[in-house]
Amino acid sequence: MDFAELEAQRAGLVLPEFDECTALRLGNILVDLALAEDLPVVIDIRTADCTLFHAGLPGSAPLNDLWARRKSNTALLFQEASLLVGLRHKEKGETLAKHGLDAADFADHGGSVPIRVAGVGVVGVATVSGLPQVEDHKLVVRGLQALLAG
Repeated sequence: MDFAELEAQRAGLVLPEFDECTALRLGNILVDLALAEDLPVVIDIRTADCTLFHAGLPGSAPLNDLWARRKSNTALLFQEASLLVGLRHKEKGETLAKHGLDAADFADHGGSVPIRVAGVGVVGVATVSGLPQVEDHKLVVRGLQALLAG
């Protein structure tokens, strides 16, 4: 994935609204997608101060929970997909440490995508962990696209 594709996704993944019921719908969509493909992932949807949905699917591990938290923290702080943050850092030869961020709490690996609401901005993040980082990212994007189409 490249910058142009990630930035195009950002523009196309804007919800008309978001609340706890929307988080549940999105979580269920992601669970259904993952179960249909037998993907061993953790799915986490949260705002800056509240977990709205969390599921660990068969084959996922406790480490996936930690990765989901770290990627979510990154996407919330930068208000960009964690994959995009990581690509920007790689391009500039930077790390999260440059921003004073501890690797125990932040990860700039793909899998966390901001939830944007039209006229409001970023209200939360949807995160998947358990696959290679680009696949984690793509699963979240598929879920958001299905939610928008639904």
